[in-house]
Amino acid sequence: MDAVKPYLYLLPALLTIGYWIYLPLIKTFKLSFYQWNLLPTSPKTYVGWDNFRNLLTLPEVGKALTNTLIYTIGVIPFSLIIPLAIAIFTDNVGKRYKNVYRALIFLPMIMAPVAVSSVWRWILHPTNGILNVTLNSLFGIEEPIRYFTDERLAIWSITFITGWKLIGFSTLIFSAAMTGINKEYIEAARIDRANKWQIIRHVLLPLLSPSILFMAMLSVLFASEWSFSYINVLTQGGPMNSTTNIYYLLWTYGFQTFSVGWSSAAAVVLFIGFGLIAWGFMRLSKKLSFFDD
Repeated sequence: MDAVKPYLYLLPALLTIGYWIYLPLIKTFKLSFYQWNLLPTSPKTYVGWDNFRNLLTLPEVGKALTNTLIYTIGVIPFSLIIPLAIAIFTDNVGKRYKNVYRALIFLPMIMAPVAVSSVWRWILHPTNGILNVTLNSLFGIEEPIRYFTDERLAIWSITFITGWKLIGFSTLIFSAAMTGINKEYIEAARIDRANKWQIIRHVLLPLLSPSILFMAMLSVLFASEWSFSYINVLTQGGPMNSTTNIYYLLWTYGFQTFSVGWSSAAAVVLFIGFGLIAWGFMRLSKKLSFFDD
């Protein structure tokens, strides 16, 4: 009985995970081989690999994949470079002030995406937005900048908003990692007359490498998923599909056109593709991460 007791404690969690995660995953794999419109009275027609073949030939899929890559690369400065710099250069701030700045910088992360979208829609409004009004008063711009309706700017506007919301979370991760670093290494480097940059490059960055690789993996895997809410509220994938990514396309197939087979096929491709990326990151982390043992 004692050998079974730990598994009994885990059973509710395992059943919950199985029901809410793995069962839908299995059903998604199954639906990717069928044609169905979500109606209970409509028959499910087995089409084999046709959904995958059709998916790969659609022109909007190529555009969505390109945009997904743009979102992934675009958020890296906000999820890695800026938070890392903030965490390193504010590490010596007093404890009381450090807690205050951490709370302030983390605040955007806990705000609801719809509320964030509404605020940024007001800030970036082409005629009444505070940013355009400020630019007009300072530089006298004649034509208002249309951040969400100009197909050249829309994707970068969504990327900026997504990255802005990520800064607080990433900074908190790096700040926590900085707290765990043994300060004796920094003192030893100073005794050896290392300057600030040398300490950062040869001491702090290697010791922060596990956290850096972890945040890099999260950025690559979830950048487009994090941007979905802002795309849905602010641009609806437009203009001219310039902001559509693979997550928004998956949602469009499933809940706008009710092409459940195509949506499931896109989800399967996404699952396999990002699963391989995650596996690659884990292999990379084992090789590149430096641990203070």
